[in-house]
Amino acid sequence: MLSHWVRQILQATVYDVAIESPLEAAPKISRRLNNDIRFKREDLQPVFSFKLRGAYNRISQIPKSQLQRGVICASAGNHAQGVALSGKKLGIPAIIVMPSTTPDIKIEAVKALGGTVVLHGDSFDVSNRYAQQRAKDEGLIFIPPYDDELVIAGQGTIAAEVLRQWRDVEYVFVAVGGGGLIAGVAAYLGEVAPHVKVIAVEYEESACLKAALESNERVVLPQVGLFADGTAVAQIGALPFDVIRMQKSDHSGTIVDPDVITVNTDEICAAVKDIFDETRSIVEPSGALALAGIKKYITQHQLQGKKMLSIVCGANMNFDRLRYIAERTELGEHREAIFAVTIPEQKGSFLEFCRALQGRNITEFNYRCSGNLAQVFVGISLKGGEVERQDIFNNLKQHYDVADLSDDEVAKLHIRYLIGGHANLDNERLFRVEFPERPGALLTFLERLGPHHNISLFHYRNHGAAEGRVLLGLQSDISEPDDLIETLENINYPFVEISENEGYKRFLK
Repeated sequence: MLSHWVRQILQATVYDVAIESPLEAAPKISRRLNNDIRFKREDLQPVFSFKLRGAYNRISQIPKSQLQRGVICASAGNHAQGVALSGKKLGIPAIIVMPSTTPDIKIEAVKALGGTVVLHGDSFDVSNRYAQQRAKDEGLIFIPPYDDELVIAGQGTIAAEVLRQWRDVEYVFVAVGGGGLIAGVAAYLGEVAPHVKVIAVEYEESACLKAALESNERVVLPQVGLFADGTAVAQIGALPFDVIRMQKSDHSGTIVDPDVITVNTDEICAAVKDIFDETRSIVEPSGALALAGIKKYITQHQLQGKKMLSIVCGANMNFDRLRYIAERTELGEHREAIFAVTIPEQKGSFLEFCRALQGRNITEFNYRCSGNLAQVFVGISLKGGEVERQDIFNNLKQHYDVADLSDDEVAKLHIRYLIGGHANLDNERLFRVEFPERPGALLTFLERLGPHHNISLFHYRNHGAAEGRVLLGLQSDISEPDDLIETLENINYPFVEISENEGYKRFLK
């Protein structure tokens, strides 16, 4: 019953530590998108995230007699800081188990809040199992990040604030990881304000709610992208999933719209910039998910004049990730296009090519002679978005052999940094491999690869995530082509073969 959730939310004890976060207008993006868009600034909480609400509500309602030994949780981010600060406020020990790959900035943040950090395992799942086992062995109270009634109720206090701050809101967009935030927000709105649409937004590489709704049961994603690490969850929580599918009080549908919006890396990066332009605050990728979802939803449904709220859920950004985000922002907002063009290698051809661009602003230019031809990798600034990008492509196609690489991850992440000529190697095969961001990962890979496969190309660039994306060229044995695949499978790093990639064939093969 939704009324039960409303009572739990109204009885939540979050304001001992949390603030009633402000709800702010976003006039620039509102004008651009022809809708009234506002931000619920959960990034302004004492731990820069909404997670404090649920963690404190859960811990504060445990009988003191059970808290003598303290609490424990597993987290690499915002939940960790929420539990640590809650423990400090209540004067109890708080142990935070974090993967060994956790950046120092997050470890130090938890320590500064009084938490005891234990590094264990290379992934959240390993850390989580360890934390739960320690809780059983040592009599500690395990604090789950989202799959708990009191945690969900704590997060739901955001919805009560929203209705006090903006009675006319029509849409609320919520980032989804394990589902605790959206379950709490939607449960309250579904009972008290069923006319408000609650829209879930997920990163396309960790869309566990979308997969669960499509299957009508919780599923475990085989692989999770970690760029939006605050919502990088392989399976939606059991209790949140049950709540999400509940009916509104007016029986007009489920409390969360079944149309889950998924967004990609470039769209998230563009939303990070949008929030910065409005507030001069830098939010983490998951904190920008809701706004990225709003932008996509408006385009899909051709909406105008609607009142839309983005819950800005966190701002625990790793500083070293900013460079990567800045690079990808232009593509995410369709403000840059990337093309590969083959032009004649003769006097005046370079000039003619630039004339064909009709005076447009060039953001990047790589030129490499290859016999009687030359390959050009060019980035072009756009003012007219997708329409202008298509116009440029059509114009270039009249004169040259051209490929649009604007949506090609390999081109954007690797090839633009590698252009230098063709290797002309026999039996070369190209792969994308994900390395865990930890010391010794490369050495482990090379040792498992062994001396029988020659590495012909290797490109890696850190972008502040828990995994490193590597472009790898290997020469394979013609007599045993499957042997190379078997070797890579045994290494147990996620990989995919991309030997037919257009940018590779034009610039590197």
